[in-house]
Amino acid sequence: MSDTLTTLAVTTLPLSQLASAAVAPGKELLLGAITGLVFGFLLQRGGVTRYSVIAGQFLLKDFTVLKVMLTAIVVGAIGVYGMRSLGMEVPLHLKTATLWGNLVGGLIFGVGMVVLGYCPGTGVAALGDGSRHAIPGLLGMVAGAAIYAELHPWFRRNLLEPLDLGKVTLYGQAGVSVWVFVVGLAAIAVALFITLERWGANRPTAHPAP
Repeated sequence: MSDTLTTLAVTTLPLSQLASAAVAPGKELLLGAITGLVFGFLLQRGGVTRYSVIAGQFLLKDFTVLKVMLTAIVVGAIGVYGMRSLGMEVPLHLKTATLWGNLVGGLIFGVGMVVLGYCPGTGVAALGDGSRHAIPGLLGMVAGAAIYAELHPWFRRNLLEPLDLGKVTLYGQAGVSVWVFVVGLAAIAVALFITLERWGANRPTAHPAP
C-alpha cells in the first residue's frame, strides 16, 4: 500500500520536477566519476600507487605518502574554509567523534595497510595502474565492509555509542577561529617538509658492492 501511495505521489509531480529528479543522479554520478578520475590520476602521479613507496613510508625511508597526505589536507582545508569565509555554501559533513570506534578502526586500518601495502584509495588506484597484487586486498576490503555491515548493531552498541562526543571540531572545542588550526597546520607541514628534505640530503647513499 505504501509503495502505491509513493508511486501516486511521484506521478502527480510536475514534469519539470520529475525531469530534474531523474537528471540529478546522473549529474552526481558524472561528477563522482570525474572527481575519482582526477583523484586517481593525482595518486598515480604522486607515486603513492606503488607498493615500494608505501612500504618505504612505514620503514621511514620514503616520506612521499606523508608529503602527499599533508599537502592534500592543508590545501583542502584552505580551499574549503576559504570558500566558506567568502560566503559560499560548502557544507561540512562531520562525522561523530566516536573515540573507541576511531581507536579500534585506526588499529585495524593501520595493520591492514602495513600488511597489504595500500590503503583503500591507493589500492584501487594501484589496480588501475596495473598492480594485480592489489586484488586480494581489495576483495578483503569488500568482505570486511560486508561483515561490518552485518555486525553493525553490535559495533554500534559496544564501540560507537560509548565515548561518542558527537559532531565536534577541534577549533570549536578550543573556542578559536578555524584559521588558527589551518595556519598552524600549514606551518607545521612546511617545517616538516624542510626538515625531511635536509635529513634526506644528509643521509648516506648506499652504493652497490663492486
